[in-house]
Amino acid sequence: MTKSLKDNVLVVIPARFASTRLPGKPLLSIGNKLMIQLVYEQAKKMETATKVVVATDDERIMDAVKRFGGEAVMTDTTHESGTDRVAEVARNTNCGTNCDIVVNIQGDEPFINPKAVDMAVRTLINDSAIKVATLCVPIGREEAEDPNVTCVVRDLKGFALYFSKLPIPNDRDGGSANRPLYKHLGTYVFRRDFLLYYAGLGCTPLEKCEKLEQLRILEHGEKIFCVETEIDSLGIDSPKDLARADEMLKRGAL
Repeated sequence: MTKSLKDNVLVVIPARFASTRLPGKPLLSIGNKLMIQLVYEQAKKMETATKVVVATDDERIMDAVKRFGGEAVMTDTTHESGTDRVAEVARNTNCGTNCDIVVNIQGDEPFINPKAVDMAVRTLINDSAIKVATLCVPIGREEAEDPNVTCVVRDLKGFALYFSKLPIPNDRDGGSANRPLYKHLGTYVFRRDFLLYYAGLGCTPLEKCEKLEQLRILEHGEKIFCVETEIDSLGIDSPKDLARADEMLKRGAL
């Protein structure tokens, strides 16, 4: 199914230069390309995307995107999250004000699968009641217990019940060998109006506790639809992740 002509889908890739563990992360090389270039090229493969832009607060990233032929916009330097940066683009730019759906693809996800993101976009195109969708992938117990992995549990209709760095759901009696464990992939698809509403809300208690901004949506009584995919991604958060990404690229992961 192709994108409806009435749905303009803007893909925004937030990318900041400052990073505690990997300074200048978007401009680090994986193989012979910059990380931000790989993310941008994956986003451009989406069938549903009307436009793809990088949102940054740093001229070095802006210039790098232009050099590889991409499009980038400058945003405020004071944003606390990538979602805030994406919301600025949706609120203040021509491409943002003319879109119906906004996709937030993290700038450190060079292996994000465009077909999986298309699936999430199409859930909003096909169901007007869904305001935001995200992705999840089945994982094993060992990965679920990794404190760097965000787990999600869903209701019977596919909507998120909760997100946590703990391996939820808890198997109290230890007898559910096949309990469903899902890793959350941090790509979001928003209706534009909902994104602007969400970005204007203050931080909530569970969001502060877990350090997971998507909990703000649930705490305000809204729903997040979780699209299941079999294709995992790799967020680059450490030198170890960067080395792993290099190896994946050598093995033809893209």
